[in-house]
Amino acid sequence: MSNGNMNLTLKVWRQKDAKSSGKMVTYKAENISPDMSFLEMLDVVNESLIHKGEDPIHFDHDCREGICGMCSLYINGRPHGPKRAITTCQLHMRSFKDGETITIEPWRAAAFPVVKDLAVDRSAFDRIQQAGGYISVNTGGVPDANAIPIPKVIADEAFNSATCIGCGACVAACKNASAMLFVSAKVTQLGLLPQGQPERYRRVQDMVAQMDEEGFGNCTNTGACEAECPKEITLTNISRMNNDFLSAKLFREEEIVHHGD
Repeated sequence: MSNGNMNLTLKVWRQKDAKSSGKMVTYKAENISPDMSFLEMLDVVNESLIHKGEDPIHFDHDCREGICGMCSLYINGRPHGPKRAITTCQLHMRSFKDGETITIEPWRAAAFPVVKDLAVDRSAFDRIQQAGGYISVNTGGVPDANAIPIPKVIADEAFNSATCIGCGACVAACKNASAMLFVSAKVTQLGLLPQGQPERYRRVQDMVAQMDEEGFGNCTNTGACEAECPKEITLTNISRMNNDFLSAKLFREEEIVHHGD
């Protein structure tokens, strides 16, 4: 366009609720600035729909700064769109071309039921964290955290795992809808630190059990989760979690043998 703005065609998944069947609906996004974020573009489309008396497109969002992980959109076959290491709210329309058709869908996973349109219920992640994502501390004279010596390599690895924002892109990218990358990041961030040792092996068993109960699929190590994670959480976390899970089972068997004697 002469003013530098774009006209786009959107194919958007519309679904009334989890029990209803959904369908793709086509909309026009006109006079879109390349400097808009993807969510701002959807805001413009929704304003047009509301003006026409139609139901706006429902999608999750909150901080719009790449921090909260709410903006869970599947764009042109990729979680959060075509760019690496960003969330949907950090995706700008200059990543697309004038006249392009953009397909927008919700996360597709049985454990993430659709609430409406593009919004899904990701409370399964909350229940997994609640199953074991805590540490025990004695109240009272608690020493300053900086007084506990932690090797820099360990601290860095724990911090890298803690950057997971729980957006669910790993699940959406996985052909099996596995949550292993998310769960392993949460297990690792606590399991590496000295404060997380008391519950280390019980934690991994409880969180994996809850993950299975929620209905997430199995990991087959395709690496799609790592490739699409906006915070670039690595597969190394899954390896650590598997090691801890195996150790937990061995320790449990030793306890049973010991008490049996």
